[in-house]
Amino acid sequence: MRIVLGVAGGIAAYKAVHVLRLMAEAGHEVTVVPTASALRFVGTPTWASLSGRPVAADVWTDAHDVPHVRLGRRAELVVVAPATADLLARAAHGLADDLLTNVLLTARCPVLLAPAMHTEMWEHPATRRNVELLRSRGGHVLDPDDGRLAGADTGPGRLPEPERIVAAALALVPDTAVPHDGLRDDLRGRRVLVTAGGTREPLDPVRFLGNASSGRQGVALAEAARDRGAEVVLVAAHLDVEPPPGVRVHRVGTAAQLHAAVVAAAPAADAVVMAAAVADFTPAAPSDHKIKKGGSSELHLTLVRTVDVLTELAAGRPPGQVVVGFAAETGDDERPPLAYAAEKLLAKGCDLLVVNDVAGGRVFGSTTNAVTVLARDGDDVVVAAELSETSKRRVADAVWDAVAARLTAPPA
Repeated sequence: MRIVLGVAGGIAAYKAVHVLRLMAEAGHEVTVVPTASALRFVGTPTWASLSGRPVAADVWTDAHDVPHVRLGRRAELVVVAPATADLLARAAHGLADDLLTNVLLTARCPVLLAPAMHTEMWEHPATRRNVELLRSRGGHVLDPDDGRLAGADTGPGRLPEPERIVAAALALVPDTAVPHDGLRDDLRGRRVLVTAGGTREPLDPVRFLGNASSGRQGVALAEAARDRGAEVVLVAAHLDVEPPPGVRVHRVGTAAQLHAAVVAAAPAADAVVMAAAVADFTPAAPSDHKIKKGGSSELHLTLVRTVDVLTELAAGRPPGQVVVGFAAETGDDERPPLAYAAEKLLAKGCDLLVVNDVAGGRVFGSTTNAVTVLARDGDDVVVAAELSETSKRRVADAVWDAVAARLTAPPA
């Protein structure tokens, strides 16, 4: 496959060297297009020697071949790593002041951008708007990792690991083999179902009962399963982040819609991971019209229980299917969160339960997580994994480690 690897001018450019190596060793024809700033971090000889191809650095070299048009038209995949705040801004607004931005304008193939910048830059409203604009046009923009940045800084903005970038990029092109150097493929040939995000139960046409779930953990689970070779179906309620490329997405709004989507998809899955925050209650009779305030200072609602999707799945699962639940728990004066979670695991009948202590509003909306993974062992409950504060991607991999260990039947 013909790939253009764009490299913008950030300190994370050194990681793009490994991205290039993974792509080249997988047999792809990679042309590197660095910006002038990128060449101050990693020079032309490095790109040329690892790609085995000339480096395309400006619009003037071989001008007779019109490189600013030819490269974009010829590419079957374009990847930009790192994509700096400046590069995202120029790409979002259609600027074409160097070869790389010209390629982005002329490419008619899938384009993946992997951001890297300081946290303040990533979280700035201008950058967020540029990312939204690129995604709305069909561009694929990864969320950066949370971790060590340049200098002593830490936070969201770290370039995703090269293996993650390559897996996400190649997932955009059907029938493309993912290189396994540094990647686990213990889910290859498996079908998995993941739910993510928070459901919203309508009160009237403009109001709803919802929750604080961002969907980040469920999205990380879907991405990790894809990277490990699985065929992934993601049932997505409200998300604050974009679903990962290379997975099948079913959008839902309410608990009832999520229930219907899961019941339809679950029978074909080897594993089901219920990471969505599903409402326990829904209005008994939502209004067809906006509820007026009138002169009353009170609003009385009648709520009814929603279907317990996890319990239903666990009870009716096909032989060999692994079912994973999530539990957002708090303790009290009598018992700690894990005591309540252990009871829930046995009552629900699932194989694994990923437990968050959400006291004080922790976890929701964050890019990090701290969990305990409980496992059912007959009538007993044991700890399968325990992770202190870490990235939600690492939590996802720990969950899939536990799932893979319980998958006994060979892939279909």
